[in-house]
Amino acid sequence: MMARSDFRFSYPKRVRYSEIDAQAVVFNARYLDYLDIAMTEYLRAAGVPDPGGAEGLAQFVIARTTIDYKASIRLEEVVDLCVRLVRAGRTSLTFAFEFHGHGKGEDLRALGETVQVHIGADRAPSPLPDDYVALFERYEGRSLRA
Repeated sequence: MMARSDFRFSYPKRVRYSEIDAQAVVFNARYLDYLDIAMTEYLRAAGVPDPGGAEGLAQFVIARTTIDYKASIRLEEVVDLCVRLVRAGRTSLTFAFEFHGHGKGEDLRALGETVQVHIGADRAPSPLPDDYVALFERYEGRSLRA
């Protein structure tokens, strides 16, 4: 777990009825949806051209995601989806994420990590483009190379 202040980026998300389970809390699989929303908004905020990855731009696939559930998120609650790029490897980017109660400081609900691998036209791992790493380093304000 990182300090909330370690995350430059956060995105507020209100829980909808379709996202809860029979216990009236967010269904566990929806946390991956929340991560997808957070990642898309992070990429947009960082200045990635077309975060959807149109043809001709850098393409990434998710190689691994881990989630640790800490406390329930309930219907109509607003949570802050926090994302931070932790490091840039030769072919991959490692992101940390945390979900917190909105405006509640260190009210941690879930945390985890996702590794995304850059792929070439042949769908095989490919070295990260230097311009992408530079873009993320500018956004994060620090060196990201492992």
